[in-house]
Amino acid sequence: MTSNSKATKTQATTLDVTRFIEAVEPLSKREDARLLDDLFRNVTGFQPVMWGPTIIGYGRYRYRYDSGREGDFLATGFSPRKARHSIYIMPGYADFGDILARLGKHRMGKSCLYVNKLADIDLDVLAKLVRAGLRDLDTTWKVQPS
Repeated sequence: MTSNSKATKTQATTLDVTRFIEAVEPLSKREDARLLDDLFRNVTGFQPVMWGPTIIGYGRYRYRYDSGREGDFLATGFSPRKARHSIYIMPGYADFGDILARLGKHRMGKSCLYVNKLADIDLDVLAKLVRAGLRDLDTTWKVQPS
């Protein structure tokens, strides 16, 4: 990557998604990661791609801001972090309060949703959230396969 400060730091890689998931520890997080992978594949219809060393992305979009900053980024995805799963719905969660109210136990961060374990949430509601996020993103930036 160049030192261009306008470039997105997190880039798509050629790392193997299945190999990454199979290395997730502890086992309970690995099992959750497998379920999330299935859910995201089914909801999006996209094959996953690793973004950076730890984010699994489904679909991509090309953005260009008025400032001149441009790049590609994952359309949706997750990262099975040790403490909790980070779930990415682009461009954010501002308009999804009605869905989030039905999701279950979660925390919202600046750019992602945090879930300790999948048993804490309703996966059907998560699927609705992912679909809604993709539809919303596609109205601003065209979502394309990974």
